[in-house]
Order: sequence, then C-alpha cells, then structure tokens
Amino acid sequence: MLLLVMLGLGPGCLSLPPQPPMDLSGPGWTIRNGQAVWKPAGQTTELAGELLVATHPNGSFVVQFIKPPLPFVSVQQTDAGWQAQFFAQKKSYSGRGRPPARIIWLQLPSALAGKAAADGWILTYRTNVDAGWRFANKRTGEFLEGFLTPHP
Repeated sequence: MLLLVMLGLGPGCLSLPPQPPMDLSGPGWTIRNGQAVWKPAGQTTELAGELLVATHPNGSFVVQFIKPPLPFVSVQQTDAGWQAQFFAQKKSYSGRGRPPARIIWLQLPSALAGKAAADGWILTYRTNVDAGWRFANKRTGEFLEGFLTPHP
C-alpha cells in the first residue's frame, strides 16, 4: 500500500510512462526492511531513514528510502524498464535496458544479491553485531550503509 501512495506522489519529467505499482504480496518476492544512512554525491549531510528492498527471481525489484512520514526515493525495475522517483526534488527518471550506474538505488539490489555492481560501486559487509553493509562510490563520495532483515 505504501508503494501505491508513494508512486502517486511523485509527478515529474518521465521519459517513459510511469510503471504500475508492483504487487509485493505475490509469490516469489523476498522483502527485507531495515535502517540506512545515505550520503548523496556532492553533499556533506547524511540522511537516516527506513529502507525496503524487495526482489523477485525474475529480476524485478523495488527499493524505497523513507524518512517517516516522508518518502525520499522509490525505484523499481521490471522487464519493461526501470524508474526512479526523487520526491524531495520532485524529479522522476525512467528508461529501458540497463539502469544508469550513477543512481545508487538502482544498483543496490544487484550488489546485495552478489552480482557485480556497476563500475565504481563497492559493497562491503561489516562484521559487527548488526551484520550491516556499506555500498559506496569512492569517486563521487556517495554511500548508503545500513542493515536489512527479512520481512515477516
């Protein structure tokens, strides 16, 4: 339901029509929730929020970063294409094929699945008690770090 609300809040300039919201209650979805800290490229301020990563064996995924009560980012990818919505900036992007390497949110699911990340992105795991991770681009300084637990 949150995805439906978030996708309805983010009009912007899309190169493709908005994708319909995905039904994450269907079979095959793996949903993980957690906390994360994001430092966008070129920024000095870090943002803490809630992170949802939902993946499907067919390659589809949804990633949402929310600082309650406001959504910050929502991305999804299907066989029809990818889209990224940045609510604070009132911007949306979409396309077909491989998503752009510069958008961390579109690279995160593949990296967490153990697949090679786009050039410049490195995923490292922390060994302390929270079993967290850090996904970073040393060239741009952007990073996302946090932890995820399976959704009940």
